[in-house]
Amino acid sequence: MESTRPIRALIRGLDALTVLNLRNGATVSEVAQEIKLPRTTTYRILETLSHAGFVYRDSTDDRYRLTIMVRGLSDGYDDEAWVTQIARPYINELGKDIVWPVAVCSLSGSSMMVRESTDHRSPLAVERFSAGFRVPMLTSASGRAYLAFSPPTQRDSLLDILGRSNREEDQLARDRTELMKLLSGFRMQGYASAVRPRRVSDETSLAVPILIDDRVLAVVSIRFSSTAIPQKMAVDRFLPKLRDTAQKIRQSFLDQQRDAPTPHLRPVALVASR
Repeated sequence: MESTRPIRALIRGLDALTVLNLRNGATVSEVAQEIKLPRTTTYRILETLSHAGFVYRDSTDDRYRLTIMVRGLSDGYDDEAWVTQIARPYINELGKDIVWPVAVCSLSGSSMMVRESTDHRSPLAVERFSAGFRVPMLTSASGRAYLAFSPPTQRDSLLDILGRSNREEDQLARDRTELMKLLSGFRMQGYASAVRPRRVSDETSLAVPILIDDRVLAVVSIRFSSTAIPQKMAVDRFLPKLRDTAQKIRQSFLDQQRDAPTPHLRPVALVASR
């Protein structure tokens, strides 16, 4: 019996999706080079995938990226990864407004990972943190906001992991009473803050959670010079805009999740540190 011939166009489309899945977006030329096809053919494949809703062309850098439709193809495409796509235009808008750097972070193991930031577009960013950069849970505003608003069972599990750590930035986890008092204060005021000592001027961060039901999907944060803007002034000036941005991301997430092929939220898995 003659075997069924494979559909080459389908294989090429899957190859293109694989390339985009391994990168934070890619241009037509980059995809063409990876899958070894002419640029015009690759362009047609990507535009077909875009028409089908699986990829989109980012007008900011002309790169193709995955959309949330991909979550219907694989359980491996998690909420924290594709919230980046949803958050990007909102944090860019906020970054243009306040000028200071803005970031979206989510839990990764026992630390927070920067999913997207405006650092490279902010003239006021002394240090520039790109996607993939990790920040500690207990000494960063994003980590503190995540812990303060997480469900008790998840928070306790994370604190147990951090309490066994030998890293200097995790030492506060050994004094659970004092730490819980700190996190309770953040939860009551609705945002978390942290100050990072610097040689010239200390850097202050403010962060608010993006809440979906009883869990923290991600955290939106801003950083600014403590010398340039006192924290009280920053809270008055930036916090309402920060909360508004978090709410816009949350609503957009819920809208797209409702329309996605598999409309259930995946549970967050805790990964113990080595």
